[in-house]
Amino acid sequence: MYVLVILILVLGASAVAQQKGMTLPKISIEVGKATRPEDVSVTLQILFLMTILSLAPALLILTTAFTRIILVFHFLKQAMGTAQMPPAQILVGLALFLTFFVMAPVWNKVNDQALQPYLNNRLTMNDAYNKGVEPIREFMLRQTREEDLALFVKMADMEKPKNRSEIPTYVIIPAFAISEMRIGFQIGFMMFIPFLVIDMVVSSILMSMGMMMLPPVMISLPFKILLFILVDGWHLVVSSTLASFH
Repeated sequence: MYVLVILILVLGASAVAQQKGMTLPKISIEVGKATRPEDVSVTLQILFLMTILSLAPALLILTTAFTRIILVFHFLKQAMGTAQMPPAQILVGLALFLTFFVMAPVWNKVNDQALQPYLNNRLTMNDAYNKGVEPIREFMLRQTREEDLALFVKMADMEKPKNRSEIPTYVIIPAFAISEMRIGFQIGFMMFIPFLVIDMVVSSILMSMGMMMLPPVMISLPFKILLFILVDGWHLVVSSTLASFH
């Protein structure tokens, strides 16, 4: 159905353009034989760019603050016992915007130090990459535990680096990812405790009243929501999560 609507819109736009004497642009893709080394180089660059674009979601998740934030939101949803509320789309969207908020200073440095100089022909591609990846490396290193970093340095079977600038990026990324997961689980555990206390109290009261057939979740859920509202839960969770980044 959506394809049919898009086709009708395209045909309608084409008819209007022909009536007004306008021409629509033509796009063609040609596959030929590479006869010069420059052609092979351009082809390899295009393949490399397509590979990077396919990995863009993984790069956004595992090299930014997104992992920790979405883990905290998931644990909060599980602790409250609300299976459908808030919807997963809302949590992911909020996690993305909070990620943009946390990563804005880093991306501004990348734009000022690498992207804009490269677009203005003041840097080569290699120099722009080296300068652009440095702020991201600094951010990840600030959040990564030394134990996790040492683990992947050891597993990479490389010599002990003299300083952090000698650590390859492919070693920093997995170390940063497991450090983020560790902190996300820690925050999630702390959030579970007050809701678990409410479940235990409600279960004890129901058992003492002989109402063992009544699911405790049905009774404890309103009290969990009430507690979350009284302590201004979203403000507390978001502020604590953002404050955990350094």
